[in-house]
Amino acid sequence: MDSIKVFAPATVANVVCGYDILGFAIDEPGDEIILTKNDFNKITITKIEGDGGKLPKNPEKNVVSHVIRLFLEKVNSTQGIDIELYKKMPLNSGMGSSAASSVAALVAINELMGKPFSRQELLPLAMEGERIACGNAHADNVAPALLGGMVLVRSYEPLDAFKLPYPKGLSVVSVHPHVDVPTGEARKIIKERISLKSAVQQWGNIAGLVAGFCTNDLGLVSRSLEDVIIEPVRAMLIPYFYEMKQLALDNGAIGFGISGSGPSVFALCEKKDIAEVISYKIKELLNQKNIESESFVTKINDEGARVIN
Repeated sequence: MDSIKVFAPATVANVVCGYDILGFAIDEPGDEIILTKNDFNKITITKIEGDGGKLPKNPEKNVVSHVIRLFLEKVNSTQGIDIELYKKMPLNSGMGSSAASSVAALVAINELMGKPFSRQELLPLAMEGERIACGNAHADNVAPALLGGMVLVRSYEPLDAFKLPYPKGLSVVSVHPHVDVPTGEARKIIKERISLKSAVQQWGNIAGLVAGFCTNDLGLVSRSLEDVIIEPVRAMLIPYFYEMKQLALDNGAIGFGISGSGPSVFALCEKKDIAEVISYKIKELLNQKNIESESFVTKINDEGARVIN
C-alpha cells in the first residue's frame, strides 16, 4: 500500500462537568487526510484545503507532519510521506479540529506502515499534536476521535483512557457560532484554585454522569450535566450562552454545555426530532443577534477515525 485516505470525526470534549477527562465523537463534521509514500525520505505537505490559508504548510510547524514525524521516529523509519489535508470542520471551534487532523494522520500512517500499533498505543502520539496546537497535551478530544464513542480519561500519569457505555439512541446538536475563542486563551482564564465545596459538587456530577451513561438513566445524566467550575468562566466568552442554554432546555434537551473550550455549544437529546428543533431555534436566536453559525445534528460516533480507501 502506497497511499491511503482517512476520516477522523469532530468531538465534544469535557461533556460539561468532565474537564479534560470526558469526551465523545460525533458523526460529523470531521477532517480527511491522504498520505502517500515518497522516495526522497522527507515529509512534505502538498495540499491543505478548507482552512482559509490559516494553517502552515511548513512541515516543521504543522501538527499533522509533527505527529507523523513522531510516529516514524518511533518505528525507526526514514520513509518519506506526502500529506494532503482536507479541513472539513471549522478551526478554533471547540469541536476538536486539531485533534481530528492529528488522529487522521496517525491512523493513516499506522495503516501505511503495516499497523505496528493499536489505537490505544497511538493515543500518546495524538496528544503530542494537541501540545503543539494549544500548549497542553490533553486527551479529551483525541481519545474519542481515535477510539470512538464516549471516552473517560481516568489518569494522565500513567495514561489510562477507555470507552464508556452510553445510551445508543442519543442525538447531539452541535452549534458553532462564528465568534473567536482561541483554545489557549480559554484555558488561561480558568482558575487554578477552587473551593472544596465546588470540587465536591463537581466530583458528584462527574460520578453521576458516568453512572447515568452506564445504566441508561437519562434522568441522572440530565441532573449531572452541570459544571460549577469551568462553565461559569468560559461562558463569558460566548455571546448569548445562557440564552442558548435556556432555549435548549426549554425545548427538551437532556443537557447543554460548551463544546471543548468553545465557542461551539452542544445539546444532548433523547430523540432526533427534539435535536432538530433545538438546532433550528438556536440558529434562529443567533441570526437575530447578527451572529452567523453552522449546526450539526448527529449521533455519537462509536467508530472513531476510519479508513475511507
